[in-house]
Amino acid sequence: MTFVENRAVITGIGQSQIGRRIGRSGIDLALEAAERAVAHAGLTFDAIDGVASYPGPVAAEGGFVGATTHDVRDALGLRTRWHTSSVETSGQIGTLLDAAAAVATGRATHVLCFRAVCEATAQAQGRAAALSSKSPRASGHSEFRMPFGAASPANWIGMYAQRYMHEFGLTREQIGKLVINARSNAGRNPHAIYRQPMTMEDYLGARLISWPLGLYDCDVPCDGATAVIVSRREESAGLAHTPISIESAGAALYTRHSWDQRPDLTTMAAHDAAADMWEHSRFGPADVDFATLYDGFSYLCTQWIEAFGFAEHGKVGAFLDDTDRYRIEGELPINPHGGQLSAGRLHGYGFVHEACLQLWGEAGERQIPKSTSLAAVGVGGGPEAGCLLLHHDG
Repeated sequence: MTFVENRAVITGIGQSQIGRRIGRSGIDLALEAAERAVAHAGLTFDAIDGVASYPGPVAAEGGFVGATTHDVRDALGLRTRWHTSSVETSGQIGTLLDAAAAVATGRATHVLCFRAVCEATAQAQGRAAALSSKSPRASGHSEFRMPFGAASPANWIGMYAQRYMHEFGLTREQIGKLVINARSNAGRNPHAIYRQPMTMEDYLGARLISWPLGLYDCDVPCDGATAVIVSRREESAGLAHTPISIESAGAALYTRHSWDQRPDLTTMAAHDAAADMWEHSRFGPADVDFATLYDGFSYLCTQWIEAFGFAEHGKVGAFLDDTDRYRIEGELPINPHGGQLSAGRLHGYGFVHEACLQLWGEAGERQIPKSTSLAAVGVGGGPEAGCLLLHHDG
């Protein structure tokens, strides 16, 4: 049986202006993305009866929470039958999966799902203040990390990468090939933050952040918002596009929610979520036409490649060496838009947006030349992961 009995589809997508330090508020960007998504679907806001967002009204700094569910529904004056937000969910698209379940069970008809960030502007404004203020006392898991200087996910994910390298011989040069491919793809994306070509010398020569991760292994903070309309299939007839089916989804987490206590440190929650997705699908890895895979750090993308079954466990290095396979013209294109490493850190939703653009044939210069109908979307890292298998009959 397919996910929610094939009742949930994607009918429209939209993105706001995207850039570095563009000086616009998160709610402004979220509303722009929402307006574009609703228009793209051929709907009006009167038809929207559900709203979902990530992460909700959590305590976070630096523009991480661009806008909340209530911010958007109130600003638009929406009359909703269902709404949600959450940070304790299966990656950044967890509430989008909830929206699919909501429309499939009749709790909503058309749900506006979105993610907004204004991290580039907020970080620039807050840097001076941060340098002049005292840091708060560490609490929670930070109490165990901060004494060792492990303040950033770059530190934690760098340690995951070191373990995989130790066990299976993965090299920085192999990871660099994935990063360079993303930059090459971004050169065809007019909205990408970084579009200039990158060489292996550029990649290896960039300053280290946390071994083995260098500057270009880290995604680029930006300002922007992405919106996706999830609709009930029977209500999608006559809209602007042939709907994209949510063929399957994965949200499993089989171990503790921990960045450093997973039994096998050469895997992540991505492996659990992907296994869950394939268990409920009529398709398999060989059927996938292209993939959009989370690359908040380059190593996370390698984990999704392995988790989806595109490479055997421990052999992702050999996959990365075959660069012709995953370029836009290849057998399995990965991140045609440039991913978060080059196109900008839109925090998960950008991968759903790109998959839909490609399936609808609306990606412009970066459109995958072969015919495509099935996309794998993997979002999240460490203990947080959610994934989608999107199918378009168009």
